[in-house]
Amino acid sequence: MSQRPLRADAQRNRARLLDVAVVALANAPEVTLDAIAKHAGVGIGTLYRHFPTREALIEEVYRTELARLCDAVPELLAVEAPDRALRAWMDRFVDYAATKRGLADALKMVIAAGGTPFAHSRERLVAAVGDLLAAGEGALRADVDPLDLLTALNGICLATGEPAQREQAGRLLDLLMDGVRARTDVTAR
Repeated sequence: MSQRPLRADAQRNRARLLDVAVVALANAPEVTLDAIAKHAGVGIGTLYRHFPTREALIEEVYRTELARLCDAVPELLAVEAPDRALRAWMDRFVDYAATKRGLADALKMVIAAGGTPFAHSRERLVAAVGDLLAAGEGALRADVDPLDLLTALNGICLATGEPAQREQAGRLLDLLMDGVRARTDVTAR
């Protein structure tokens, strides 16, 4: 049996709950659902209609952030050259990783309750990076493996995970991009 689509007001309420929850949970994993609902401007019953448990809300917050990151690829490629689109996406990845780090304690609760928030993360991220690399034919190296690039991005995020290190993260992303861009000279190493 298929579910009916949400009414426009219900869609707005759900989106607002997710927007509030991502910030609230990243800053204070123990925040109450009542506080999230109040900050979103809805009643607790509205929150529970969309997310029957705390774990369901946390899992959906994570999946929504992942979707925002991965779904940005076509938008970026539509307005930027492939190499600039990749670099812009890398900045978004750093932001996503910071959010994920902030949600770590909350996500542990989801996993302990039997949830699987990361079930499709790797596949979605590899596909997103693969699309960016494929679009960069000629501008980006053809031999870059999407998983290798994600591993390097994760390393940058681990090394520069504090907000005060965001500028350093940008410099490291620029270095990584230098390694991903196609070489214009053909001199042997």
